[in-house]
Amino acid sequence: MSHRNDRALRVASLARVEGEGAMYVRVDGATVTDVRLRIYEPPRFFEAFLRGRGHTEPPDITARICGICPVAYQMSACLALEDACGVAVGERVAELRRLLYCGEWIASHALHVYLLHAPDFLGYPGVVEMARDHRAAVERGLALKQAGNAILELVGGRAIHPINVRVGGFHRAPEPGELRALARDTLRPALDHALATVDWVAGFEFADFTVGHELLALTDPRRYPIDRGEPRTSGGRSFPVRDFERHVVESQVPYSTALHARLAGGGAYLTGPLARYALNAAVLSPLAREAASAAGLGPVCDNPFRSIAVRAVELVYAVDEALRLIDAYEPPAPAHEPVPPRAATGYGATEAPRGALFHRYTIDADGTIGTARIVPPTSQNQPAIEDDLRRFVQDRLHLDDARLTAACEQAIRNYDPCISCATHFLDLTVERR
Repeated sequence: MSHRNDRALRVASLARVEGEGAMYVRVDGATVTDVRLRIYEPPRFFEAFLRGRGHTEPPDITARICGICPVAYQMSACLALEDACGVAVGERVAELRRLLYCGEWIASHALHVYLLHAPDFLGYPGVVEMARDHRAAVERGLALKQAGNAILELVGGRAIHPINVRVGGFHRAPEPGELRALARDTLRPALDHALATVDWVAGFEFADFTVGHELLALTDPRRYPIDRGEPRTSGGRSFPVRDFERHVVESQVPYSTALHARLAGGGAYLTGPLARYALNAAVLSPLAREAASAAGLGPVCDNPFRSIAVRAVELVYAVDEALRLIDAYEPPAPAHEPVPPRAATGYGATEAPRGALFHRYTIDADGTIGTARIVPPTSQNQPAIEDDLRRFVQDRLHLDDARLTAACEQAIRNYDPCISCATHFLDLTVERR
């Protein structure tokens, strides 16, 4: 409020995000002077765990980084290790990987849209309260999540931390009949649910706000990027995956256990659905492009509050793409390529549901991992989220503390930060000095 000289808002634990984090906003007079998205989970040391392990182990180890997007970590790890060993898997293996990744996109986007984010737009504290008045919508969201899980279970061996993935391919390839039954019984109904999701979220009311940063995503001239691509920014930067560390610089801040990332010689940037859509909308499937148009999305969407609509369009794309992949499926024989080790460094990047995920490994001639580096999307997005929050709060200082805090939490949920994979109730402290 304008009559207060000093104002501080603290959210000790953010609700309806995946993991443990906090928010701090400081206002001096009529100016927002400090915004911090604090990630206080203990460091998990996965990069250190990987040192000294064999080059075939990272897909199983890195999957444990996240229970929501384990496939993203597995696929980026596989690409990096195969790059180090000079192996390119065949197209049948690559397409089966893409199908598995579609399952993760479906499950993750359905979780975010229906269980984490929609309650904000409809005025509910959570999905349980929302379900009392919107039971059919919640059941639709759960059916979509189950459809994604069904792909993960059939292709990956289980829905959480899949066990069928290996460097070079898979331990086992599913039979065509198994996938055809999945398409008929689960995915075709899921496509109707995904299209209904776009119609549903298009009717939400969105705050008038735009992101003020460059966007970064993988790009592929042939199709929407999921399992591979070349990094590109909305500012015109384009570079191979192996040059990622030359263009993205990480640094530590004292209030967060996650590193912050910025573009070399530039500022904060945003990765994720808004970036993917802005840089790749033209290669969406025709059905997904029609859904985007029906939702009122132009060729670029720069309003983070409308990111829920972009995720809904990506839901349509992921189900549609999964059906296409199953229709064209021929089992790879064998299900994996041999990947003998050599002394080298390899690089890999894929598009996790929340954005570009980069891996780099250096291995010795016997396959022992010497160094590992993993750059997840949420740590890349932290500076952009903080800067967006600063501008967002500045225009809403007339709100009282409770309403301003709620607005800030929703603004953070726009970015679907995957801090780890837990949801916590809000413990709010407001200080005035």
